[in-house]
Amino acid sequence: MEQQKALNNYLIQASIKTTTQGEMHMDDKERRMELAKFLRTRRARLSPAQFHLPAGVGQRRTPGLRREELAQLAGVGLTWYTKLEQGQAIQVSAQILESLARTLQLNADERAHLFVLARTHLPLPSANPVEQHISADLQRVLDSFNPYPAFVVNQHWDISGRNLACARVFSYSTTPHRHQAHNLLWLMFTDPALRQLFVEWEPIARRALALFRASEGRDADSAWFSELRDRLLQASPEFSAWWQLYDVCESHIERKELNHPCVGQLILQSTTMLLTNAPELRLFLYTPLPEADTAHKLAFLLEQPAISNA
Repeated sequence: MEQQKALNNYLIQASIKTTTQGEMHMDDKERRMELAKFLRTRRARLSPAQFHLPAGVGQRRTPGLRREELAQLAGVGLTWYTKLEQGQAIQVSAQILESLARTLQLNADERAHLFVLARTHLPLPSANPVEQHISADLQRVLDSFNPYPAFVVNQHWDISGRNLACARVFSYSTTPHRHQAHNLLWLMFTDPALRQLFVEWEPIARRALALFRASEGRDADSAWFSELRDRLLQASPEFSAWWQLYDVCESHIERKELNHPCVGQLILQSTTMLLTNAPELRLFLYTPLPEADTAHKLAFLLEQPAISNA
């Protein structure tokens, strides 16, 4: 009964909502330049063959569609679109954004990111104080998920709460930067123990980076965002390389295979969620898939002694 009450107190959505309230923090010039870079990278993914266009005479200097091809397909003027890709201050309507999103074949997350970057005053979440520790009510929600691992990160990507199952399944070593020792993104890209835990680390790390990149329109001018990004660019070759791709993602449900040092193979489904009454927090829940006896292994791990993750 207590678990159900705690769950009812925190209505949890099974997917990240597109952010639609508050004020944009990124200054206008920076916003326009980020929009220009994003458009260029999305255009470079497309090929003339996808639109039944001729390859043209001679070899293309850059991959993807030419500006004039994209402008024609989207039904916008070439001069106007060129200015947009150059980061110039021009008016952009929602109708044109929709046309560009369709032509660029953006997915839902990329489309949302396009709208964030394209408008000077998008209603985005207002800045809330950073919570380093979760409330007792939310901790009860996490505990109710045992033996399934669950944890919460704040808007700085710091792990601000977890349940016992999470402590048993995920382990990480002490990092050189003590103030970032419990930052999810930092751990994902710099901690060798966490890297070894995931059988396919690369797609998981790239998805985490895409989630982080999606928050850029809201937090790019914040000191914490710049500091974390710059530290990761220096510390991780993979982060540095993938950051240039401009991939974005707002929500995901995905299969993850772990190689746990105690029980071996674990097959889990990872779901990322927002809390409706605490939108600055993300909840990550790992539920067992019917493979590798994962459910029984999770129950076994919950009975094991505490593990210290300094």
